[in-house]
Amino acid sequence: MRLLICASLVVMFGHAAADAQTPNLQPKPERTGEEIYRAACAACHGPDGKGQPVSVLGFEPPAAFPDFTDCPVSSAEPDLIWLAIVHMGGRVRGESHIMPAFDDILTDNEIGRVVQYLHSLCAEPGWPRGELNFPRAFFTEKAFPENEVVFTVTTMSGHPGSVESRVDYERRIGKRAQYEVGVPFDLEQGAGGQWSRGLGDVNLAYRYTFYDNLSHGSIGAAGAEVTLPTGKETEGLGGGVTIFEAFGMWNQALPGNSFVQFHGGFERPAYHDVEKNSVFWRTAIGRSLAQNRWGRVWVPIVEILGAKELESGTTAEWDLVPQLQATLSIFQHIKASVGLRVPINERDTRRKAAMAYLLWDWGDGGFFELWRAH
Repeated sequence: MRLLICASLVVMFGHAAADAQTPNLQPKPERTGEEIYRAACAACHGPDGKGQPVSVLGFEPPAAFPDFTDCPVSSAEPDLIWLAIVHMGGRVRGESHIMPAFDDILTDNEIGRVVQYLHSLCAEPGWPRGELNFPRAFFTEKAFPENEVVFTVTTMSGHPGSVESRVDYERRIGKRAQYEVGVPFDLEQGAGGQWSRGLGDVNLAYRYTFYDNLSHGSIGAAGAEVTLPTGKETEGLGGGVTIFEAFGMWNQALPGNSFVQFHGGFERPAYHDVEKNSVFWRTAIGRSLAQNRWGRVWVPIVEILGAKELESGTTAEWDLVPQLQATLSIFQHIKASVGLRVPINERDTRRKAAMAYLLWDWGDGGFFELWRAH
């Protein structure tokens, strides 16, 4: 959300703040978020939050004013984005310099109240708030509906060599639904040392967020996925069978900007002579650490992965995946992560894998936009 407030209001509001410091025997009641908004923001953003027209402003703004009543936009971004812009001005998130800083004029509580008032201008219920959009792990899926593109590279250790590059495109549908298309490109080394490359098995998924509770920090979703045998199995580029999957996710905020995510599901192949029915369960635990409060965000995450074929005598496979995500763009809509998948058991038959991804939240801006302050 690109906040833009007239710089002249800082002077006007600063005078009001100075007057408020005059000794008064009767303490004044705290102003509501709406009162603060109308005093400091409405002159540019409009009384309804849709932005004042140029005829009222008296000048041509360098960018369009945001519409705070636009629920798909206003609900998706976490409070950290808005709080940073109100505290430090538009430049802190690559926005217009006309949006001034209010950290010397408003208290943290007052800024918090006005941000919550901005959220209330979305009058349509049912949109999960961006505070529940926790950082993305490599394997444990999130419950929040996304508008993202993720490019991932995975390299297996040892011999024969294996490299998978995949692109996952995720698009939100309305308030709570999302579809996803995953396209892998594999590079596999054969027993004789020769390499094969080509398209792997494409997957299609649909997800629906059935529950969210901001005050409890909880969000849950469920969905289905199908993996198609589009890769050449004879060259090691695919599994050779269609796999149907049902899954569910539950994400929970924890104290100290920490979070935990759960993801589990059931996989059923079309032909059991190729693959067997199996179940999987995944847990991701992490914590967001902001540099200098409003700067780059670092997120260390640890995933614990489990999977088991539903046959008697089979052993569950366990893996540990330590990883580190960091925001790259100043608006924090571009992120990167690196990690290592380490087998916990059956290490003689299963190999380590090094992974990295680049994530673009295209709903917040273009890939080459919002990287630097204006």
